[in-house]
Amino acid sequence: MNENLLRLNQKVAIITGAGSSGPGVGTGKAISILFAKQGCKVVLVDNNKDRVKETLDLILDEGHEAISITADVTNNSDCKRIVDTALDTYGRLDTLINNVGVLAPGNVINLKESDYDKVMNVNLKSMVLMSKHSIPKIIEAGGGSVINMSSFLGVRSGSVFESVPYSVSKGAIIALTTTMAAEHGREGVRVNAIAPGNIYTPMVAGNLDQHQRELRRKAAPLGSEGTAWDVAWASLFLSSDEARWITGVVLPVDGGLLTTSPLTMFEHLI
Repeated sequence: MNENLLRLNQKVAIITGAGSSGPGVGTGKAISILFAKQGCKVVLVDNNKDRVKETLDLILDEGHEAISITADVTNNSDCKRIVDTALDTYGRLDTLINNVGVLAPGNVINLKESDYDKVMNVNLKSMVLMSKHSIPKIIEAGGGSVINMSSFLGVRSGSVFESVPYSVSKGAIIALTTTMAAEHGREGVRVNAIAPGNIYTPMVAGNLDQHQRELRRKAAPLGSEGTAWDVAWASLFLSSDEARWITGVVLPVDGGLLTTSPLTMFEHLI
């Protein structure tokens, strides 16, 4: 392929949560593979060595450039090590994809405090720490992009299972995104969030029965099931120069779910 046609040619990106949490393709894995195909040098980060190696091998087998790092992104020193390794390997940093995330069940009455703390640490604190160390390097490179992975559940209640910790963390990610966009725009750093809808990935597969999966599919106007690749393509756009004048937005990738109410879709759900 003509390198001039590659949308991320010679850019360097750190992608957290780059290993899928089970069989199949999660968002981090899909983003990593797609970015590599588009000429990006990708730094794959996950706390599971085997999972991130699987993503790495797929990329290297196709002749693209990537390295993997096993790390805990809730740990400040690990986050610094990730960024330092990216700079030592590739000499610059253009993009940070804050993708790592976990689920925990419960409403405000029955949730476990330990679950709440874990979800907020993994889903939110990790983004703050990774951004803390990445943004100065992105500024040094002349500017770039940060994408924070939120969820439609950070905007509106609508899950088939109760998960206050997850929803609260995803709402906070939106506030983090808009604040970062305002504070670092003059330094050439664009910060956006993606809010996936009811996509089917390894992270949710073990929490859904077939009936719940069908309800999720039917709930949005398009009536089809989203995948990690839908999120990856949106991430590619927001990271590319095509989105050079876009910052501080929350992009739904949800089949139109956020445009509806339960009554709008009632005939499709019964």
